[in-house]
Amino acid sequence: MSTTENRFDSLHTAIHRPERKVDLPQNTDGSLKKLPEYYGENIFDFRNSDAISEKIKKNLLEVSSSGKLLNKDEVEVVANAVTDWAISRGVTHFCHWFQPLTGWTAEKHDAFLRIDAKGKPFEKLSASQLMQGEPDASSFPNGGSRSTFEARGYTSWDLTSPLFIIEGPNGKTLCIPTAFVAYHGEALDIKTPLLRSVSKISEEATRFMNLVGESEVKSVNVSAGCEQEYFLIDKAFYFARPDLVMTGRTMFGELTAKHQQLDDHYFGDIPDRALSFMQELDLELHRLGIPAKTRHNEVAPGQFELAPIFKEANVSSDHNQIIMALIKKIAEKHNFAALLHEKPFANINGSGKHMNWSMLTDTGVNMLEPGDHPHQNMSFLAIVAIVVEAVNRHEQALRMAIAGHGNDHRLGANEAPPSIISVFLGDTISKIFDSFKEGKTFTPTGSNVLDMGAQQLAHLLKDNTDRNRTSPFAFTGNKFEFRAVGSSQAVGFPITILNAAVASVLNESNSYIEAELKSGRKVDEVLRDLTVKWISNAGASIFNGDGYSEDWVVEAEKRGLANLKTSADAYPVLKDLKQTAFLTEQGIYNPAELETRYNVLTERYILCREIEFNCFINLVNQNVLPSAIEYKRRLGEVIVAQKSMGLESSVESDIYKKLNSETEALYSNIRSLKKEMDALDHDDEAKTSLTIANKLMPISLDGADICSSLERLVPNDLWSLPKYYDMLFLR
Repeated sequence: MSTTENRFDSLHTAIHRPERKVDLPQNTDGSLKKLPEYYGENIFDFRNSDAISEKIKKNLLEVSSSGKLLNKDEVEVVANAVTDWAISRGVTHFCHWFQPLTGWTAEKHDAFLRIDAKGKPFEKLSASQLMQGEPDASSFPNGGSRSTFEARGYTSWDLTSPLFIIEGPNGKTLCIPTAFVAYHGEALDIKTPLLRSVSKISEEATRFMNLVGESEVKSVNVSAGCEQEYFLIDKAFYFARPDLVMTGRTMFGELTAKHQQLDDHYFGDIPDRALSFMQELDLELHRLGIPAKTRHNEVAPGQFELAPIFKEANVSSDHNQIIMALIKKIAEKHNFAALLHEKPFANINGSGKHMNWSMLTDTGVNMLEPGDHPHQNMSFLAIVAIVVEAVNRHEQALRMAIAGHGNDHRLGANEAPPSIISVFLGDTISKIFDSFKEGKTFTPTGSNVLDMGAQQLAHLLKDNTDRNRTSPFAFTGNKFEFRAVGSSQAVGFPITILNAAVASVLNESNSYIEAELKSGRKVDEVLRDLTVKWISNAGASIFNGDGYSEDWVVEAEKRGLANLKTSADAYPVLKDLKQTAFLTEQGIYNPAELETRYNVLTERYILCREIEFNCFINLVNQNVLPSAIEYKRRLGEVIVAQKSMGLESSVESDIYKKLNSETEALYSNIRSLKKEMDALDHDDEAKTSLTIANKLMPISLDGADICSSLERLVPNDLWSLPKYYDMLFLR
């Protein structure tokens, strides 16, 4: 079968896919179960287990919050309860589930099977197996911190994240969320620093609440909710595009005449096949205790979004990793391929992962909840100011935290915030802060009820701020939304950096409050002064306008804000001792761990780009050029035939010249790209990454434009690769 026949066979397959039917959970009488009846049935949380005493639960909770050593006898009780629970659900294996620096997850399955002294088999998970594992630390990304012969690493049970069951075609496996560290304790994962940052911000935020009069607050947890955008295309098209399989994005493609200009896909009627996938995805997420809440069409054709209810940051981070894995797994069951890359298709919206962030006390208070009278809520205003100052101080670290080769295609495009980190506060909060700085009393104006002029409509209450989808970091009513996070990214890393940034300013603020209160001042006066101090200092980072505009880029430069346009520009922040002091001084990372991350991220950037370049060159040689040359052959035959008959062939000749020019240009392009790749100095990764970003990427993008031009010229029957029309519209 030729490549063009393969493409049209893929078209036929995609159009005639049968819809997958999913069996919904049923009761014994055949009636459908209600969602609360099966929600969380595949998770084990010791806090909710009837097989574990309240005393042991209390002791384990103290361990998880204080760092005390675990009592092995108590862990044995938990392990026995887990064994009974898992085996009763048909589980045969367990694994330590962790998040190495690959950005994805890792697991090694062990059977519950054990053999006693008499050779008789039985099933058991021991306390030691629950608490600790030993994967090979040298085989995961370690940034040179481990030699090949230094292989030992440890996984350690995370008491704060529930165990869960994953189901395979012929069995089930129990997953134990764990941290992953090297032999000497250096964090080789995403979870360990995240947990450190959660502890640190809890310490500082609790101190803040106690200082302002909330003495009953004993702890504060970071709350996070990660929206997840993705594309669905038919699996037949996916495997007919080697660039999607190898890199997650198309190296080139001609934009369809109609794509997203009419905004008719956004929040539109969900296609049946996509809805069937979403319904099965929701079902499996709910069984895992992941509170999937919303689902809808996104802006681009073929693009969708899922958003869960907010959870504790560590659990939310784990949940998002599971969500990404399940999106891919369940999509395949529906003969889809799910694309999580930030920019799988050029010139249409890419995908992000808006990370919503707030702080919640153990008494149930959201520290970013403004209340009915935000101008009088001094602790709320102080916390907002503290967060703004944290972003202002650590803008470069936050930019680094969302860097990635995929996100480089998205940041600054028309659907994503720029690579300049700024804060949107909205009119109400901004006006309150302005009045504070001017020493005036803020007086609310206008009604918070919208009059729509139609009696039949329910009254709408206005929020205290509008939404600004062009801002990378926006206050959205009672939380901040870090909108610049990429769709494929492990969200635990940006959460860690944000937590550490806020904790550092909280610490300084707490010392200020403490000193002022000792001098006899009132709390509200101190908080007002603190708010003015931070907002005045962070003024350059506050921007409520259009973040997509070129004017903002110019204005941001005048304000002194960094514009780290590529990942290669952003990663060196990890080597800047001044920029990372807030991380090392608080114990979130040590210097060696930061160096490890710089090395891992830089190496990954280089490798991913080189894979893209090689894939692009192969596609050009094996698909694009043969299609163009075949069309030239056909045109040449027509021109020769017409000339032999004395007929004009100006149209054919003009097309031939254009085709020949583009073909020559493309061949020259890939030769230049290959030459520059061969000249890269891999002994100097910092230099190599910058060369790739600033020299090789522009060459490859120029080549992509030529490919798209050829796609417009070459007849449809000669083009061997699935086109954007095929992939985005045929479901």
